[in-house]
Amino acid sequence: HHGGKYLLRIEDTDRARSTEPAIAAIFDGLTWLGLGGDEEPVFQFARSARHAEVAVALLDAGHAYRCYLTQEELAARREAAQAERKPFRIDSEWRDAGPDSWPADQPYVVRIKSPKTGETTIADQVQGTVKVNNVELDDFILLRSDGTPTYMLAVVVDDHDMGVTHVIRGDDHLNNAFRQLVIIRGMNWEEPVYAHVPLIHGNDGAKLSKRHGALGIHEYKNLGYLPEAMRNYLLRLGWSHGDEEIIPTEKAIEWFNLESIGRSPSRVDFKKLDNLNGHYMRVASDERLADEVLRLTAAKHPAPPADTRAKLVTAMPGLKERAKTMVELATSAEYLFATRPLPIEAGAAKLLTPEARVMLGRLVALYEQTDWDAAVLEGATKAFAEAEKIKLGAVAQPLRASLTGKTTSPGIYDVLMVLGKTESLARIKDQVSS
Repeated sequence: HHGGKYLLRIEDTDRARSTEPAIAAIFDGLTWLGLGGDEEPVFQFARSARHAEVAVALLDAGHAYRCYLTQEELAARREAAQAERKPFRIDSEWRDAGPDSWPADQPYVVRIKSPKTGETTIADQVQGTVKVNNVELDDFILLRSDGTPTYMLAVVVDDHDMGVTHVIRGDDHLNNAFRQLVIIRGMNWEEPVYAHVPLIHGNDGAKLSKRHGALGIHEYKNLGYLPEAMRNYLLRLGWSHGDEEIIPTEKAIEWFNLESIGRSPSRVDFKKLDNLNGHYMRVASDERLADEVLRLTAAKHPAPPADTRAKLVTAMPGLKERAKTMVELATSAEYLFATRPLPIEAGAAKLLTPEARVMLGRLVALYEQTDWDAAVLEGATKAFAEAEKIKLGAVAQPLRASLTGKTTSPGIYDVLMVLGKTESLARIKDQVSS
């Protein structure tokens, strides 16, 4: 919308958690969503030397200091604060110590010198004006004792070097903004615009977690959601444009602004996601949906017949009208992959009573003499039901069971047309002779 660049940064300073599979999952999810980035991704850990360079500059300018407090000393002070029921703040005697007092050959960390008086104000684009008394800011670590930078330093340096103008992130990072401003001001860098967005909550109002069904974004692909549906759904969590619910990507680019983001946490609603996905499935091309069904069913049907894709495309108008996810659609398309003798589900088997099988025998004899056209087949079937003095459903339900092995399917005449005359008659006869 603003003609900027979309850059991707992998924040992998936590080496234990930043495994290859974890990073691959990020790339897979973003690529699936169509959000792969405009340039090659930046890996934060690879820029450690640059981060350390900034820490040294802050040290030289008097905005940071060497801290020789040991872990044992820090633990003792933390315990004392807890005993007195006071918040623990770093109050290091090394904050104003000069080089002549630095102990030789003793490990140290580099800490920022946070201001101890006054207050810091952020004009947040979502949260409004937010103030913090500077006494609440701690002298956090910039460089660990092994010389490696912390995330708090790395993210500020990378934002500056990558030309980030707006920091838009979860409101659980709002407190970090005040700390990061200490670094930014110490380096005399331009301050970014901040916008801290409320987190997503589950239906019970608690922060979204795995117990609510929260998954990595890439996993929704295999649950049968389309990327454009996910983009639309995520966009509408806490943001709105009037009463619009269906917001295609081009409209999202045109309409999106920070001002319309709500301050209250939004609650995840998977039913709404299903409904959105159903809409995007109905407007998607039949060829694309057929390819997605083949992908989802590849493990179960690694080598389907050569004409399966063509049958899927032909059947798709009927299939996608009823389904809300690609998994549902693939399940309803299962009859196209089946080979004779057809597996019959328990519910469908109950419809194939001895009387129903006899009736199907008379129906198949009629079908053998009928032109294979949906309208003609429909007329012949209705006439058959009237002649038999039975309801149309008493014909259609056993017929569906014999053709698909299920109790539900697309329209029965669509099924007959997609399967073709030879296969349809063969499947019905299998049940007649059972």
